[in-house]
Amino acid sequence: MTRIVRIGIIGCGGIANGKHLPSLSKLQNVELVAFCDIEVERAIKASKEYGCENAAVYEDYKVLLKDESIEVVHVLTPNASHAEISVAGLEAGKHVMCEKPMAINSEEAKQMVEAAKRTGKKLTIGYNNRFRPDSLHLKQLCEQGDLGEVYYAKAHAIRRRAVPTWGVFLDEEKQGGGPLIDIGTHALDLTLWMMDNYQPKAVLGTTYHKLSQTKNAANAFGPWDPEKFTVEDSAFGFITMENGATIALESSWALNTLEVDEAKCSLSGTKAGADMKGGLRINGEEFGKLYTKEVDLGSSGVAFFSGKKESDADLEARLWIEAIVNNTEPLVKPEQAFVVTQILEGIYESAKTGEAVYFN
Repeated sequence: MTRIVRIGIIGCGGIANGKHLPSLSKLQNVELVAFCDIEVERAIKASKEYGCENAAVYEDYKVLLKDESIEVVHVLTPNASHAEISVAGLEAGKHVMCEKPMAINSEEAKQMVEAAKRTGKKLTIGYNNRFRPDSLHLKQLCEQGDLGEVYYAKAHAIRRRAVPTWGVFLDEEKQGGGPLIDIGTHALDLTLWMMDNYQPKAVLGTTYHKLSQTKNAANAFGPWDPEKFTVEDSAFGFITMENGATIALESSWALNTLEVDEAKCSLSGTKAGADMKGGLRINGEEFGKLYTKEVDLGSSGVAFFSGKKESDADLEARLWIEAIVNNTEPLVKPEQAFVVTQILEGIYESAKTGEAVYFN
């Protein structure tokens, strides 16, 4: 008999409906039994569309957590409440999937890691770009040592004009920042994961509020209100690691550039290099000649491949549930996500002070 995993959803906004709920609803061993949102109408709508029969609806997540039959909760709220709700969920005996970023600062992220260790419950963060075919294949190459020692990397999260104008994205208090914490976090997570390097030494960062003050600006999601645009429109970081490696991080929602890449990384190793620009490419030197190889991922077998085409979100959801059922570690570990948060916080702090930030 297939074991059924009962899940409660906390936060029924865009990321819930655009990513988590469609993917979870495809899994045969999952029941979506509870939905919570401070705007209860959104919870009702999500329950009708994705919930099981007699699914419960809540306005207060604390009430949802009292249901002992719920094994897993997905925390899909604005960034500022990620830590509070995740810690409460873990302490209530639930496994927790929290959307990225882990938290708005490293202290809150640390509390989440400690709560997971203390309770023995699983905690993962929604870095779904790890589950793309190009990401999984490149990770395999890195683990095999095909690139050698990766000592320089770039984390790319550049949009030309794609400022999210809905919800609370432009509210610094609720989000903790703009493109750096929103999409830069994906690029940095990918880069650190590929390098398998989670020991930052120092960071120097800059943030800008240049194009955010433009009225009636061209934008993929419609013009923004400059008065409500309280987060940065672009941010950049120069990160050095304890082993001497260097990472350059670039992020923007609005930037005058044609070099647009999002949730990608470029790696430079002692044996070869790789980038994700327009597909996965490997570069190096062989028999005295330089080469560039474009990797065909259409028919290649990658880790976790199930024989059918899955989106990154679908694969993320499936492997998360399998980790719970099989009592194995999730692919995205909270300790890794903590370091991402630590570095992002360092970039913001450096931008404010104009000084480099050093880590212990």
